[in-house]
Amino acid sequence: MSVIAIIPARSGSKGLKDKNIKPLCGKPMIAYTIEAAINTGLFDEVFVSTDSQEYADISVKYGASVPFLRDPELATSGARTWDVILNAIDIYDKKLGKKYDSMALLQPTSPLRDSDDILDAYKMFIEKDAVSVISVSEVEHSPLRSNTLPKNLSLGRFFSNNIHTVPRQELPTYYCINGAIYFVKMEKLLESLSNLYSARSYAYIMSKEKSIDIDDEIDFLLAQIIMEKRLQKSVG
Repeated sequence: MSVIAIIPARSGSKGLKDKNIKPLCGKPMIAYTIEAAINTGLFDEVFVSTDSQEYADISVKYGASVPFLRDPELATSGARTWDVILNAIDIYDKKLGKKYDSMALLQPTSPLRDSDDILDAYKMFIEKDAVSVISVSEVEHSPLRSNTLPKNLSLGRFFSNNIHTVPRQELPTYYCINGAIYFVKMEKLLESLSNLYSARSYAYIMSKEKSIDIDDEIDFLLAQIIMEKRLQKSVG
């Protein structure tokens, strides 16, 4: 089975300036995802989709392929990631003459996701003959204890069914998509995006630590602390 890894990395982030190439413990943040993908030995190609020549040069330095730059209209803050992915696949097919059986979307804002996570998710993808395998992590706070608020901020109807009296340990476990790993069969992806979440889609559960998705300065600082401890442990 031929597999391409696609790492989307547009420039111009507003929440955290140039976050995809922001130095993280001695390397641009995107380097961790590129190296994790390459080190699995799974992929026929590790491709970075970017609108920036600077980002492209950095990506190539760490071993990725950047045969073309992303179109400007797909590099805005409103551009959907899956539109970017589908456009890249179309270019690979029609202009570069390359087709792949499956693809992996690996967000560069998840630098704590490592090669083992990618390999384990791929193992599930193959063993279950899945249409897709998507990484998730346990939510920190149960949504059963969350609600919207009225204009007067009254908590009168905040909880339902006396859920606030139930011990936290007895509440069901909820998970959320963490954005770190998506494996998808190419045929099904091109058929419909709805296939991403079908009966033959499966969740790959990741730890809270590895699931940090860097969107702002606080996320970055937390990831930096964890990465520093990880690197110290590997040296020691």
